[in-house]
This record gives sequence, structure tokens and C-alpha cells, in this order.
Amino acid sequence: MPETPFSSPDLPGPVPGPAASAQPEHASGPAPETELGEAASAKPKPRHRRLRLTLLLLAGCVAIAVVGLMAIDAVVSMSTAGAVADGVDSLEPKPVALLLGTSNRTVAGRPNRFYHARIEAAAQLFQSGKVKGILVSGDNATRWYNEPIAMQKDLIAAGVPAEFITLDYAGFRTLDSVVRAKEVFGQDHIIIVSQRFHAERAIFLARHYGIDASGLAAADPDDLGLMKVRAREVLARVAAVLDIVINRGPKFLGEPETVRLREVADDAV
Repeated sequence: MPETPFSSPDLPGPVPGPAASAQPEHASGPAPETELGEAASAKPKPRHRRLRLTLLLLAGCVAIAVVGLMAIDAVVSMSTAGAVADGVDSLEPKPVALLLGTSNRTVAGRPNRFYHARIEAAAQLFQSGKVKGILVSGDNATRWYNEPIAMQKDLIAAGVPAEFITLDYAGFRTLDSVVRAKEVFGQDHIIIVSQRFHAERAIFLARHYGIDASGLAAADPDDLGLMKVRAREVLARVAAVLDIVINRGPKFLGEPETVRLREVADDAV
């Protein structure tokens, strides 16, 4: 019988394929070096973890500080709600207006709108007959910088007689102006004249010291300057609360002084 190709002894046997070859080394051995490197880099290094934790703590502290600032700002405003009037008609008469000082007529060569609005409001208050005199309190730190004198001149120009304007040269801070109004000038009932946000803080301080205080809101400037000043006011309110907590007093007191008042009918003031 002739031999078939399938039975020929000369034909080679089956050649082993890839499946029959030995298993790759990495199947049962260690992972390749590239995989080890990727696995190691996937885990955060201790230094990175510490940095992340530090940043989270700082963010938390900032958030707490911002909430605290906003809370103090809100407390001052709410505690004086209704005490500041936008016009003289809704004010109850009191003997003296306390005009709080600010920078002089100009700032960086431009008119200081905060200043001029306070002068206008104080003059209107006096002319309405709601007060008998004006106590001007401001900073007189140097011979070249004198807030009370400048404000006195502009009040006179606005129609307030000089004899009913009393000057306090040691109103270095709002706290000083308020405390000195009582302790030096003997005033327990005052109308504070300034922008609303400032008048609120002054009334907050005045009430702490036993002063019956209300406020007349001078007009706010309609520009970006108001936003900057209002932002600083938040920090000023925090300082006011701290002043109360530590029982801080004014820089100077001194001998008692008299506020000059006009004589008006009893039913007018």
C-alpha cells in the first residue's frame, strides 16, 4: 500500500506555537519597572500631603475670619437700626450735634465728598433748630493738619454762627470723639453727624458709654471711593468691639470744657 502523506515518517511533527511556549516572566514574577514607577507615583508623597493639609487649614481659617468680620459688621448695624435718620425732619431734638471729622476738603487734589456732605448735613441740622450748637471733633495731630479748624470755617461759610461752634482738637479716633463729648464736654444727649455706616459705629460706642445718641446720615458719595471706605469700615467695627472688650479709653481727656449753645424756645429743642 502506498504511503499517504499523513503517515509518512519523513514529515515533520507539529511545530510548537506561542501557546506552547514558556509563560512570560512577568506572569508569575515581579511587575515590569514601568508599572512599578506608575504605582509609586500614584500615591501622594508625605510632603505633598502636608502641603495639602496646610492649605486646607489656611482656607478654613480665612473662611472663619470672613464670617466673623461679617457677623460683627451686621451686629453693629442691627443694634443701631432706626437710630440714624436720612433727614432732619425725623430726628428728635437734642442739645448738641457731634460732627465727626474726616480728611480735609480735598484728597489727592480732588474734592473730598465725605467731608463736604458732613458739612452740609451739620449746617442743615443746626438751621433746622433741632440742635443748639455743634461740637466739631477731629484730628489736630500737626500744625499743618487741623480738621476742626477747617470744618469750622466751612460751617461758618454754610451759615452757622461761629459762636455756636465748639472745637475738639483731640478727636483722633471715633472712640475719642464720643467719649470726650461726654467726659470733657459734658454731653449725654447728642446727634452724631457722619455717613450712615460711620454714624452707626459711633452710636454703637456712645451707647456703651451711656450716651443717648442718634444720628443724621450725611450723603454717601456715588463712586468707587465709597466701596473702599465701606470695606475699611468693617475692620474699624472690629476694632471698636475690641476697644469695648479691653475697655480702651481715649488718648487724651483733660479738663472739662463748655459747649457754646444758642438760646432757643423750649418747644424747639
